[in-house]
Amino acid sequence: MTDREPPDHSPGPPRLTTREAAELLGVKPETVYAYVSRGQLSSTRAAGGRGSTFDADEVRALARRSGRREPSAAGGDLVFRTGITLIEGDRYYFRGVDATELARHHSYEEVAEWLWTGDLRPGVRFTAPAGTLAAARRTVDSLPAHSGSTDRLRAAVTAAAAVDPMRFDLSPGAVLSSARSLIPTLVGALPVRGDASDTADGGTPEGPDGGPVPLARALWTRLTARPADAASLAVLDAALTLLIDHDLAASTLAARVAASAHAHPYAVVSAGLGVLEGPLHGAASGLAHRMLQEAVDRGSAVPVVADHLRTGRRVPGLGHRLYRDEDPRARTLFALLEDVPQAAEALAAAREVVSTTARHAPLAANVDLALAVLSVAGGMEAEAGETIFAVSRTAGWIAHALEEYAERPLRIRPSGLYTGPCPPQPLPDPFREPGSAD
Repeated sequence: MTDREPPDHSPGPPRLTTREAAELLGVKPETVYAYVSRGQLSSTRAAGGRGSTFDADEVRALARRSGRREPSAAGGDLVFRTGITLIEGDRYYFRGVDATELARHHSYEEVAEWLWTGDLRPGVRFTAPAGTLAAARRTVDSLPAHSGSTDRLRAAVTAAAAVDPMRFDLSPGAVLSSARSLIPTLVGALPVRGDASDTADGGTPEGPDGGPVPLARALWTRLTARPADAASLAVLDAALTLLIDHDLAASTLAARVAASAHAHPYAVVSAGLGVLEGPLHGAASGLAHRMLQEAVDRGSAVPVVADHLRTGRRVPGLGHRLYRDEDPRARTLFALLEDVPQAAEALAAAREVVSTTARHAPLAANVDLALAVLSVAGGMEAEAGETIFAVSRTAGWIAHALEEYAERPLRIRPSGLYTGPCPPQPLPDPFREPGSAD
């Protein structure tokens, strides 16, 4: 079989060559024959016995079943097959398991490890190599004082990549090794705000037995100076778990594009972080934090919501395009926040935001509002939610990178629809500053 099969000229409806069928399905030609051997496709020998042909309608039906659509005339509209997250009926699932149940019963590291490998390892902890962590801290410490947490995380990723000579090894084992060290490096590179009595060497997380502490506890000291309690740590750990992935969000698409070009996992994470910083993605929780803090300070959410409506601003933390009702991530976090006494005021303000806005628009709470309750109650900065989001989603970007590395390289290549001047155009005239001599 070759990639240069001649088109079929036999009577009847037009048929596809193996190459055409593979392109339509978004798979390799060898996979097309695997579909035939499994009875998912039927084939007919081409005229002259050179290769096989396939019924076009049958191939299109298989493409629809397997999550593919034909590209549009403009070359876009590519649908990715993924086994990571399904969002359906106001619920979402990681590999078929309710994500909110996973967050209630397992830690962030346990769920991340299971998502990557399929193995649930109770008590698993991620550890940052000393050399990698030291390089990341030096790089982060060199940034201007006004740098935000995402600036620091991007710098930490770059430093971690620079000290890993094996970063271009894209085998699953090597990628997972990088991921297990990168995530705690990101946390450990952030400046310590709170009690670091359970850390060593200026912030390397250590538990009572000398081993690493849970990632949520290490991250807490980077988010607030207030001491951690068990209930608050449970909320933070659940938030990290719930935010691991959410299908092909904008940052995840960027990560998959990078992985499609076989960029190393650090570059994949950098691509995700670059998109995450946008105000409509990871930074959205900061807007919700500021609004909720104002509602708490003023003793009521009503005037705060009224100010937003009066000035034509969207009330942050409400509504989600993928859910008709309340975001299941928000619902889970609100329930856990009920067990945090110091969160009562912020939680009441969040509910008042929802009820007040509902008089004008039936919008339910999303995860940004729940993160705002956690950050306000914990005495954190407005960007704390973005930091939680970025650290958490790193695990999801790695999961998508593992999927994309197994696909045909550079398959994510939409075609541009040119709208510029019709060629040929004359060479442009040189620009001259006004008043300059001829």
